[in-house]
Amino acid sequence: MDVSRRGFLKLSGLSIAAFATGLGFDPAVAQAKGYALKLEGTKKIPSICHFCSGGCGMLLYVKEGKLIHLEGDPDHPTNEGTLCPKAASLLAVANSPDRVTKPRRRAPGADKWEDISWEEALDIVAKKTKEVRDASWKAADEVVNAKTGLTESLPVNRVEGIAFLGSAEVDNEESYLIKKFCELIGTPYNEHQARI
Repeated sequence: MDVSRRGFLKLSGLSIAAFATGLGFDPAVAQAKGYALKLEGTKKIPSICHFCSGGCGMLLYVKEGKLIHLEGDPDHPTNEGTLCPKAASLLAVANSPDRVTKPRRRAPGADKWEDISWEEALDIVAKKTKEVRDASWKAADEVVNAKTGLTESLPVNRVEGIAFLGSAEVDNEESYLIKKFCELIGTPYNEHQARI
């Protein structure tokens, strides 16, 4: 069969028209048939990934208090919409049934963890901090003066039994408060996990 270009176009047009009318294809019905998206009715919240302190931007989609979806923020200058595997897995972390959501304590000598209230947890931490601070407080250091060769006592007022290890999961404001807390209790040992 020898078909010209014009003939091929005519046959193609007639075939499409016959297919659309003969099989009951109605574009209005096809257009009306939509699907509900999983993001429908969610609140979009811009956020920052908390894993490596790179500060990558994320968009969180929350519905009825639950994280439904997350993705990289295309307008963020750090990651421009991309996410590493750790950041992409945050949805599973947020919705994990194994996620600890309240304070737990394992008493000395016990083999099981028990749930405790926030008040109990803060009370335990405060008492232990005070106990260690009192036991390891150093008011002065004895140093030898290089010029005179005499031993002098210099005030240091520090606690040597407490150190604070920062995290990539804290922001600048939290880091500022942690530094102030360390100064308040008297520990000079304020380090960050990225340097270890």
